[in-house]
Amino acid sequence: MSVKEKKIHNQNLTVLIEKDEDGFYVASVPALKSCYTQAKTLEELYPRIKEVVELCLE
Repeated sequence: MSVKEKKIHNQNLTVLIEKDEDGFYVASVPALKSCYTQAKTLEELYPRIKEVVELCLE
């Protein structure tokens, strides 16, 4: 598991990244209810988590 902080909309949010049993990376933002996504690679995951955070903040 890794933790990444990113400043979005002038907020610092913690993103938890885990690798599941099927090899997918799963990212979640504990501060935002139901804010999570998954991808096969980290390169695919980063833009997806940014998008889902922006949607959760709307």
